[in-house]
Amino acid sequence: MLVFWESTRACLLACKHCRAEAIHTPMPNELTTAEAFQFVESLLSFGRPYPVLIITGGDVLMRSDAFEIVAYARSLGIPVGLAPSVTPKLTDGNIARMKELGVKVVSISLDGAKAETHEKIRGVAGHFSETVRAVERLVAAGFEVQVNTAVMEDNMHELPAVAKLLRDLGVHIWEVFFLIHVGRGKQSGELSAEACEDVSHFLYEASKYDMIVRTVEAPFFRRVVAARKAAEPFAQVNAGPLYEQLSRDLQELLGEPISQPRAQTSGTRDGKGIIFVSYDGTVYPAGFLPLPVGSIRQQTLSEIYRENEVLVGIREGQFSGKCSVCRYKDACGGSRSRAFAKYGDVLAEDPSCVYQPA
Repeated sequence: MLVFWESTRACLLACKHCRAEAIHTPMPNELTTAEAFQFVESLLSFGRPYPVLIITGGDVLMRSDAFEIVAYARSLGIPVGLAPSVTPKLTDGNIARMKELGVKVVSISLDGAKAETHEKIRGVAGHFSETVRAVERLVAAGFEVQVNTAVMEDNMHELPAVAKLLRDLGVHIWEVFFLIHVGRGKQSGELSAEACEDVSHFLYEASKYDMIVRTVEAPFFRRVVAARKAAEPFAQVNAGPLYEQLSRDLQELLGEPISQPRAQTSGTRDGKGIIFVSYDGTVYPAGFLPLPVGSIRQQTLSEIYRENEVLVGIREGQFSGKCSVCRYKDACGGSRSRAFAKYGDVLAEDPSCVYQPA
């Protein structure tokens, strides 16, 4: 169970695809420190194993009480991951404090293999070199570093070079976000369904370089992985020219694969093992799915998760269209966020999946 908490919308960056449409100052209705403590304590009602609390933003380090909240969660035995922005607030002192508090996983966003691409997306000159340096510092400090990459038309051809950069930096977890038209992401180039399929096949190849690869808002990656594992080593890959190019570039940069595939395909997805709490306590099935299902100021998160009709419908697979009859309905379930963005219906079929069930 993963609980994502958007602890603040304050951030010093101006990323053009930002889901939260973050601003430089906190929103007036943020959870107070006392409310944050109460929220963290309420996670115990899920029972053991306790959910993993991923504290994100905005920039989590923009909250003056961030480390107090982390310390309280850790005192209760709740695992915590942090997703800070690369800004002057990510100091060596703050990195050391995270380590002291028992944070094991820190995620950093890197959206290109060169400065021009990354900085065009992130909106800050010099941010690429700062991000690379931040990853180096976190790896050196002993964290399990996860790099998040938002894939879109602007950077999809650089994915092999990003994979090489991560290998060079000693990063072993790569989480690829398939852009959805929400927040400021409405102005960015979302991948076509065919490109989504090709990138998914490429990511399966990238996972053969001793790197855990997982996706966000691309649950069809699980179908691709299942089909590839079942068919190897004999089957021809049913993908297009983008996959062929990305795969060739990957081998040119990294040589032959060095490990078994490490593509991660756990059963969690929007509203099923994943839940999102916004800065003001409003609960959503996922960060990219702007459909409120409750508020932790009125109910505990476990009550909302277990009882809300939308969430129950998602978990029971009450989908329409081809998702309703797909053999991968439970393992994949389609992107509920993308269905909602496209059709206004959280249970509609995923418009970015090319698979046609029998």
